Amino acid sequence: MDAVATPDISLFADFRLDRRGGALYRRDEQGVFTLLAIGRRALDILGLLIERPGDLVSRGEIIEAVWHGRAVEDSNLNVQIAALRRILYRDREQGSCIQTVSGRGYRFVTPVARCQDDAHTASHAIALPDRRAPRLSIVVLPFANLSDDRQQEYFADGVTDSLTTDLSRIQGSSVISCTTAFTYKGRGVGVRQTGAELGVRYVLEGSVQRAGTQVRINTQLIDAETEAHLWAERFEHEIVDLFALQTEIVARIANALSVELVTAETARPTVDLDAVDYFLRGRAAFNKGPTRDNYVESIGLFERALILDPTSVSVQVSLANALISRVLEGMADSPAADVERIERLITHALTVSPRSAKAHFVKGQLLRHQHRPVEASAEYETVLALDPNSTSALINVGRCRIRFGSLDEAILPMERSIQLSPRDPFIGSRYEAIARVHLLQSRIDEAIRWLERARSASPLLPVVHLSLASAYGLKSETERAAAELAEARSLAGEGSHPSIARMRPGADYVPKIQALFEATYLAGLRQAGMPEE
Repeated sequence: MDAVATPDISLFADFRLDRRGGALYRRDEQGVFTLLAIGRRALDILGLLIERPGDLVSRGEIIEAVWHGRAVEDSNLNVQIAALRRILYRDREQGSCIQTVSGRGYRFVTPVARCQDDAHTASHAIALPDRRAPRLSIVVLPFANLSDDRQQEYFADGVTDSLTTDLSRIQGSSVISCTTAFTYKGRGVGVRQTGAELGVRYVLEGSVQRAGTQVRINTQLIDAETEAHLWAERFEHEIVDLFALQTEIVARIANALSVELVTAETARPTVDLDAVDYFLRGRAAFNKGPTRDNYVESIGLFERALILDPTSVSVQVSLANALISRVLEGMADSPAADVERIERLITHALTVSPRSAKAHFVKGQLLRHQHRPVEASAEYETVLALDPNSTSALINVGRCRIRFGSLDEAILPMERSIQLSPRDPFIGSRYEAIARVHLLQSRIDEAIRWLERARSASPLLPVVHLSLASAYGLKSETERAAAELAEARSLAGEGSHPSIARMRPGADYVPKIQALFEATYLAGLRQAGMPEE
């Protein structure tokens, strides 16, 4: 078939791409083109590749053209390419349409023809779209304004826009652009139809209502295929600064969804697991919270994903994050071997993806473990520049400030972390960090209040029980202190023998903080019965 004019209509293999209408069709056995569900970014990538058949199109060129220069994770492009391949290669015996040139980009290798007119497809049937939408694919529908105040319309639209941007930071997510989402405003299209038309698995919808001096926001996550409601939340706040309120609400929703989407996706039945399945299951296991078994499970799943896709930066970083987390929580059987592996993984990840917020976070964690808080703090600040909603970076900025001796300044980012993600799976560790500050300042009752919340949230975390042992010891409640110390030893496992010498802070803490540790934390542990060596 010879190529002719009108570049907006392209034919290749059994497919027809209509760039004017923003649609992709497949020819069925009867020769009728039927509409396929495909996300806007995947469609834009396909159009770009088809414009230059046979040419290598670099990853940078694709990101610049499709994301318009915005900073995005490498994994976003990988997800869109994977979505394209699932659509283009399904039930197809011929070779691949899209060729990967490792480390460089992609090449469209199937012959492309142009159609002079659209008459032969003007009456094509519109069949049910392909249900194999990309994993973690979602559209944020325009939030409805339920208030009479038209100012709230702008606020509702701002929430929609900002939430779309923030959700795109979730590793492996595929988020429909705001421009496309706003075409559904006021149309009353059902969730199932919306999901089919846009090729997404999940739909997030919500509403904004103002009542006096308060604004109420309701939001819910829906499975587009089954219409099942997977998650819902209500936020009520005093109206002081609408922009600041919008920022906080969006951050809280985005942080909650980063866990909920992975949980929902891994609940879907899958017969043949691939690298993405193992990656998502690894994240789901990690999100269960900090326990020895959860770390073993998540690390094992990430290892399987890495075997199947050894070049994936997302998998490398997630594996490194799980490894450093169990080292920092004192749950690693061979911490030195874990640290060596982390260094290799994170060095490679940052070489390939220097703007990866999560890679910088893991590097910060590694530096903190290596008693290099100044460098670690710089990494956490880099994370917050790339992702202001990173609650993990916020809590660790606070931990570094403890080492610098800025105790009062340490609590602010820690509390902000909890405020933005009150149901975080690692919330117990964050409660314990705040309690540690109060303990060092001899506010023992306040420390115990936070620690008891930490114990309820993360009962299997050894450090929580150690801090409780110290706090109870300082109050001369020796029986309770001894019980918490015994629980900490039990949870830490065989080969772990906490002692005063091991708990003593290193040279990365300023002398003032070292002295406070001796007078409070370590003094309480002595009262609980911890040996010196």
